[in-house]
Amino acid sequence: MKKLTFLFLALLTVGFIQAQHQKSKLMKKKILFVVTSHDKKGSTGEDTGYYLGEVSHPWEVLHKAGYEIDFVSPKGGTPPVDGFDLKDPVNKEFWENTEYKNKIDHSLQPSQVNPDNYSAIFYAGGHGAMWDFADNTELAGIASKIYENGGIVSAVCHGPAGLVNIKLSNGKYLVDGKKINAFTNEEEAEVKLTNVVPFLLEEKLKERGAKFEKSGLWQNHVVTNQRVITGQNPQSAKSVGEAILKELSK
Repeated sequence: MKKLTFLFLALLTVGFIQAQHQKSKLMKKKILFVVTSHDKKGSTGEDTGYYLGEVSHPWEVLHKAGYEIDFVSPKGGTPPVDGFDLKDPVNKEFWENTEYKNKIDHSLQPSQVNPDNYSAIFYAGGHGAMWDFADNTELAGIASKIYENGGIVSAVCHGPAGLVNIKLSNGKYLVDGKKINAFTNEEEAEVKLTNVVPFLLEEKLKERGAKFEKSGLWQNHVVTNQRVITGQNPQSAKSVGEAILKELSK
C-alpha cells in the first residue's frame, strides 16, 4: 500500500513539474520586430531601408536569451537594408543565420500579425522608417494592443517614428507624459537630412506630449518609462535590446 501511495505521489509530482514547464513555455511569448519597407531618402535618390545593426544587435541579446523573434514590415516580403556592414561580427552573425535571414526576407504583413502572440514590439530604425511608420494604422493598432496586454513597446533611432501616432483605448497618445528618446534634431542636421525627412522626429514626439530626453551626438542613450523603451541612435541598439530583456524579466 505504501509503495502504491509513493508511486501515486511521484506521478503527481512529475505531472505538476511538466505542467509548470509547459506554463513557463507559454508565458515566454515572442517578440515582434518592425522594419521599414521604404527604400529611398525622399527625392534625393539615395538608398535607405532598415539599419542592419539596429536589427542585429537587439536580436543577438534577445535571441540568446531564448526569445523567438518575428518580423513585420508595412508591405511584407523582403525589406530594403541599409548600413550593410559585415565587418561588424553581430551583423555577420545575424546575416548568416539561415533561420532569421529567411524570416526577415519573408517579413509578415501587418494583417498577418496576432498581437496576442507577442510580449514586446520593437521598431528598428533606418531613415526609411520616417516615411512609412508614422501613418501605418495597422502597425499602430498592433503596438497598442501589445501594450494594453501588459507588453512592451520599444524602438531605436528613427524607429520611434512608429510611436508618434499610437493611441491607447483612453484616446491618449502612447508617448504622452512619458520619457522618450529618439534620433535628435542635432543628429539629423549632422547627416544633412533635416530638410529631406518628412518631419523631425524629436519635434513630433514633443508635439505628442513626450518628455524628450537626449545626449550628445552619437552617444548611447536609452530611456525606459512605463514599459516604453527608446534609444537615440545606432549606438544605442544593443542597450535597447538589454533594456527590453530586463523589462521582460520583471
